[in-house]
Amino acid sequence: FLYRLPGSSTELGSDEKCSICGGVVVQRYEPMVQWKIQGPLCSGCYSQKIRDHYPGDHVRINIDKD
Repeated sequence: FLYRLPGSSTELGSDEKCSICGGVVVQRYEPMVQWKIQGPLCSGCYSQKIRDHYPGDHVRINIDKD
């Protein structure tokens, strides 16, 4: 049994387009309500919107330590 995501044209890909840049959405991200954007975002546009929404330095805290 193969599950297909809504908007998926094949088992291996999607035909969805990013609502900002129009690029192919490989990993689907939903925009925050405050952004007033309808439709999915690609990872690059989602990351940029997050940086714009939460300005300042972002430090990863879940880095694995040996």
